Amino acid sequence: MLEVADIFRRHGPAYREQHRLLPSQQKALADLVRCRTPACGGQVYRCDHCGSEHYSYHSCGNRHCPKCHGQQTRRWLEKQRQRFLPCPYFLLTFTLPQALRTLVWSHQKDLYGLLLSSAASALQKLAWDPRYVGGRLASLAVLHTWTRALLYHPHVHLLVSAGGLAADGQQWRPPKHPAFLVPGRALSKIFRGKFRAGLKKLGLFGHVPPAVWSTPWVVQGQHAGRGDKVLEYLGRYVFRIAISNSRLERLENDTVTFSYRDNRTQELKHPQVSAHEFIRRFLQHVLPKGLVKVRTYGLWAANNSRKLEQARTLLTVAASPAPPALRQSPAPPVPPPPPRCPRCKIGHLILVATLLPQRTRAP
Repeated sequence: MLEVADIFRRHGPAYREQHRLLPSQQKALADLVRCRTPACGGQVYRCDHCGSEHYSYHSCGNRHCPKCHGQQTRRWLEKQRQRFLPCPYFLLTFTLPQALRTLVWSHQKDLYGLLLSSAASALQKLAWDPRYVGGRLASLAVLHTWTRALLYHPHVHLLVSAGGLAADGQQWRPPKHPAFLVPGRALSKIFRGKFRAGLKKLGLFGHVPPAVWSTPWVVQGQHAGRGDKVLEYLGRYVFRIAISNSRLERLENDTVTFSYRDNRTQELKHPQVSAHEFIRRFLQHVLPKGLVKVRTYGLWAANNSRKLEQARTLLTVAASPAPPALRQSPAPPVPPPPPRCPRCKIGHLILVATLLPQRTRAP
């Protein structure tokens, strides 16, 4: 199967020579090329039946790699599910106007953070209004910077509880309107105002075209059921970006063909771009080092754990205690058998050597 790393190996060196890359982009190029190769180290296994040897190489661990973080994603999803409140949820998406994208790209660390905080604080400000909720929400915010065609499109998804904890902590307050959490037009104006105030604090307000402040900003909201499906969608991109290897179709000469499904028409499209254009589109979504793309607000914030438990208590119907079960000594854990040999299908693979990572220069 064609991989992003294959494109980087073949065309990455020429791209690096022709373009000036940020340190985070240089590292992503180097890491993805090394991922699950001898350069990352690994283990050597030998079959105890046929004697064949098999190599298992380590992952690169880069947070933008499409091959890494499967177990990390599962652990993250399980942690979020444990924190979920037993209530319905809404999904809200806040998108920055196109006229701001060049400025945001030039000041990613500051303005991505401002985008996340502005969306969350605008939503909570309206949610305090008793006409809509009258309580503190639980919000999970995830930054995305791409469309399915890998174009630059910074926006933030908020998975948020349908209701909130009253200020005195004594009541859970559901939304007053079953069709929406808060009014979208008012939310859009507050979001725009908070982002504008943040730009002034950062000294960047003068770089914004005046027309940006007189046009509506896009904020979309929809029901998310109990939140499980939306959480799984967000989880797919918490530790990776933009595109999976399964969406890559061909690499012929210097042309890459990949697929995506159009959101509006649901039509499956197959764009063809040059390898250099594909690398450019991919690298524009590599985040600066240290930027946190997933943040929690309101009841899910780290400093509100007590209020979160108050909300959980109010939402949970007390169940009658079950009769005590007879205690039995737990059976000792049985270690799993060694993996089967993929060649002979009879023997088992036994670890015989450990390979250390290699120090190599970036491609």
